[in-house]
Amino acid sequence: MPATTIETLWRVILLQDHNTRVVLAGSCVFGAAAGLVGTFLLLRKRSLLGDTLGHATLPGIAGAFLLAITIGANARSFLWLSIGAAISGIAGMLTVLGIRKFSRIKDDAALAIVLSVFFGTGVALLSAIQQLPGGQAAGIEGFIYGNTASMTTQDAGFIFAASLFVVVACVAFFKEFSLLCFDEAFASTTGWPVRTLDLFLMSLIVLVTVIGLQSVGILLVVALLVIPPVAARFWSDNLRVVAFLATIIGADSAIVGVVVSSVLPKMPAGAIIVLVAATIFAFGFLFGTRRGVIIQLLAERRAASRLRSEHMLRAVYECAENQSPLVELKAILNKRPWQKKEVLREIHRLANAELLTITPDGLKVQLTSLGQIDSRRLVRNHRLWELYLLNHADVAPGRVDRDADMIEHVLDPRLVDELEVLLAMEGPRRFVPLDPEKRKL
Repeated sequence: MPATTIETLWRVILLQDHNTRVVLAGSCVFGAAAGLVGTFLLLRKRSLLGDTLGHATLPGIAGAFLLAITIGANARSFLWLSIGAAISGIAGMLTVLGIRKFSRIKDDAALAIVLSVFFGTGVALLSAIQQLPGGQAAGIEGFIYGNTASMTTQDAGFIFAASLFVVVACVAFFKEFSLLCFDEAFASTTGWPVRTLDLFLMSLIVLVTVIGLQSVGILLVVALLVIPPVAARFWSDNLRVVAFLATIIGADSAIVGVVVSSVLPKMPAGAIIVLVAATIFAFGFLFGTRRGVIIQLLAERRAASRLRSEHMLRAVYECAENQSPLVELKAILNKRPWQKKEVLREIHRLANAELLTITPDGLKVQLTSLGQIDSRRLVRNHRLWELYLLNHADVAPGRVDRDADMIEHVLDPRLVDELEVLLAMEGPRRFVPLDPEKRKL
């Protein structure tokens, strides 16, 4: 890395430049606000609404720019352009709601219509702005792709204040927004102002979309509304934890994006911020403790291994019931369509776990005391469920064993007790065990 680059990085990390401090403060709080409010947007299953609102702000920006030139105001004022973007975004949101309410058009079609029409209008207005004399349109395209380098102290102060308001509002109405997201019908029947809360939440999303124009731009602002909460979902199922993680991910993505953009001026900060968030998402997708791919694969392998072991224990126990405690390998092979290699491997695993003992010739096995406890529990659960299916579910006898085989491994002890009480009260029908051939899966 060149010495100048290292020096620039060091200056950014130490916050020696006033502009760096300004940009970092505004971008950090914006990222946190986007991640937090995006959590509720995701739970409301309205992620595409953020994209629609982002595109719908373009005609408002262009219109405010043209109006400012007409009346002689500062056409590049971020506050002025933000007001135009907010008006246009709210108009887009109301248009979507109106299409949903007064027509049979589905949600996705309504979003697509509003996105394309508003963005097309904005592009047409931008074309008109580009033809203005004297280079008056210079810099307006920064709102499409984002331009943190041009952020002034006044812009950063506005972004910081608006983002802080969004964060405080989400924290203050966390319970109400949670109820709205998880059970809107219950909230409505218990007297909560559902429509007001929904409009307030959508207004916060519009506000985040508007203040994100300077940081990440129209096209990428939806990424910070969606990626942080989705990435947080890989690590927890608790809403408070997910919201907190989404806030941290959004803030960290903004900080790293601004730092990289400061060190590499030719790299747009908005794109870097989104790429950092996407990297965090990819890491959670692979290694997340709740829904990560690798964790799920390991859990599936452990579950499959446990099922094989429990099936083997039950097979040995059932063979020992009809024969001697020493069970021949041939009898175990007849219980299920197993391969000999698979049975031998599983027997040795159970022997290492001290659940089975193997004779010196390797042709017979016997349950240990610990193995007898586990296998009795499995057989008991299996037969209880078989009796329940026969007595209460009207399942055909030919399917009883297979259905019980699927559920016996997950029966809760309390459910087992309830099954025993239920069957004892009504008295089970006479149960005739199936032939070994019919019991095969």
